[in-house]
Amino acid sequence: MIALHPKYATNDDGEKLVILSQKEFDNIIEALEDQEDLRLYDEAKNEDDGTRILFSDFLKSREYKNV
Repeated sequence: MIALHPKYATNDDGEKLVILSQKEFDNIIEALEDQEDLRLYDEAKNEDDGTRILFSDFLKSREYKNV
């Protein structure tokens, strides 16, 4: 769990704002990115049909598409 110590303020329009330290903000962004990585991994794993190709064959197919 990420430890947060938010402070609160209100802007000129009466909108409530949450103020976090840079470190807390960075920790939240990192955690969100980790969650996205896990979601993408799970999605790829579920779509895996077991087909494999050599990396060299993959590179050759990319060369033809980029011409």
